[in-house]
Amino acid sequence: MNRYNIFYQVHKGLRALLFETGSFLLRTDFTNEEQFAEVNEKINEVQHLFDKHAHTEDGLILPAIESYEPSVVDAFENEHKQDLALSVRLKNVIAALADADNEYDRAELGKSLNVLFFEFTAFNLAHMAKEETILNKLLWRYHNDDELKQMTRQIINDIHPDDTVKYNKWMLRGLNNSEIIGWLKNVKNGAPDFTFRCLMKQCGEEMEEQRWSQVQEQLSEGVLLA
Repeated sequence: MNRYNIFYQVHKGLRALLFETGSFLLRTDFTNEEQFAEVNEKINEVQHLFDKHAHTEDGLILPAIESYEPSVVDAFENEHKQDLALSVRLKNVIAALADADNEYDRAELGKSLNVLFFEFTAFNLAHMAKEETILNKLLWRYHNDDELKQMTRQIINDIHPDDTVKYNKWMLRGLNNSEIIGWLKNVKNGAPDFTFRCLMKQCGEEMEEQRWSQVQEQLSEGVLLA
């Protein structure tokens, strides 16, 4: 039986965020103030979205199994603390870069930032994989799919609209066409029309023209846009 995976879609988006940010970071010349400003903005977005994601898990997902598996919950909460510590170290290096007053220091701090960001990336990739294996199995053991989908709806309702746009952007970059079509159909059938129209608009803005045309064509064939 193919069970509902509460992590699947958002984790694909978060992985896309890490990979694209990491690729940009590798190309950054930290002696160039404009490039540093751009990478600073990108890493701030990474930290913000991962922090919000961890907060959601601590507040809504882990409590769903806490009474059954308290030791597992403790282990994942401790990993979230480790993740926060890595995030703080990133902020410290970025602050040092902003204060650096010569090209040598900026270049050396840039190297340190690269190493630390990929440590952050490796940690979160491993952490998300654990959630998709260990946590999913426990969620499936103690909750049915309707309960998990209701949990997803609560998570979505609790996200600030500005953050919703950011998460959507990265999910659109991480999902394949079939997954995006399924997502749009679910929103069309289960959310207010305004929400669906906003997501369609963002699809048009974020997706490459050829890819968006392919998605629209398949949607039209499915009479979704009628």
